[in-house]
Amino acid sequence: MKNRIIESRKAAGCSQEELAARLSFSRQTVIALERGKYHPSLPVAFRLARTFNTSIEELFTFEDSAPEG
Repeated sequence: MKNRIIESRKAAGCSQEELAARLSFSRQTVIALERGKYHPSLPVAFRLARTFNTSIEELFTFEDSAPEG
């Protein structure tokens, strides 16, 4: 799954520390989310989308790596 958290955070003029504080996360969690090393639960995805005033679909893109057939 790809995400646009970094782009959204920077567009909002928000640092990793500020985003973490706003969401009651650790900065390490924000880093893991931005790097795609942590896939958020649905409630966390909703909170992120709401924070950036966007939809989950705008913030996250699912990429299926399984072969078709």
